[in-house]
Amino acid sequence: MSLTPDQLARIALDAGALIMEIYSTDFDVDRKDDASPVTEADQKAEDLILAALAEADPDLDVIAEESVAAGRIPDHDVRFALVDPLDGTKEFINKNGQFTVNIAIIEHGKPVMGVVYAPALNRLFLAESPDRAWQAEARPGEAVPGSDARLPLHIRKAPEDGLTAIASKSHRSVETDEFLARFDVNEIISAGSSLKFCLVGAGEADIYPRMGRTMDWDTAAGQAVAEAAGARVMTADGVPLRYGKKERGYDNPNFIVYGDVTVP
Repeated sequence: MSLTPDQLARIALDAGALIMEIYSTDFDVDRKDDASPVTEADQKAEDLILAALAEADPDLDVIAEESVAAGRIPDHDVRFALVDPLDGTKEFINKNGQFTVNIAIIEHGKPVMGVVYAPALNRLFLAESPDRAWQAEARPGEAVPGSDARLPLHIRKAPEDGLTAIASKSHRSVETDEFLARFDVNEIISAGSSLKFCLVGAGEADIYPRMGRTMDWDTAAGQAVAEAAGARVMTADGVPLRYGKKERGYDNPNFIVYGDVTVP
């Protein structure tokens, strides 16, 4: 039994509904061992996602952020899932809406299907396959949008008057600015979580460099969406970003998401 794209969307919408219930309350904020923030929404959303994935695809191994933080890292084959139940916890705590539910399916290190859902923004992004992605407006917990509501995702042609770069809302660095200085950048916008990948895929930005530590589950779903829309996700060394990096502790090297951008 294999997971379908619509099942993936359904799980993300349900997790989004749970997250938004907590978002509307005066929730507590705790700290993990690495001092990063965590809320009850992170854990409850992960529990929901793990249960739903186990029901839909019982043989699927899942590496999920909160489980890893608790020391539960399953062995996995060439096909497995990566889950970040609440990407952008800082954005969630700051109540700016720019947080997402991320679920990706990995095969041989490459993200082949993924969902990114921003429940506070009602924006759903889904990569059905490595070369087909769409976005739709979707409210938390409601029905998966039908085909007539799905807008195909494609990167845009690089604007003649300069690129729009996108940078992290919480992790902007001098190294990022130095990298972007190599390009003809007309505008720099900021966003939280894996929305940055999706905005390149949606043609709302052209380049997104990430110079700083991220983990496999932070980026896999966003990469699935961006690449299915025609983007390239490369490490700073110029090779495709891949997943299942157990030898690195599942952390990512620096990487860049390129839309229709020529590397100088």
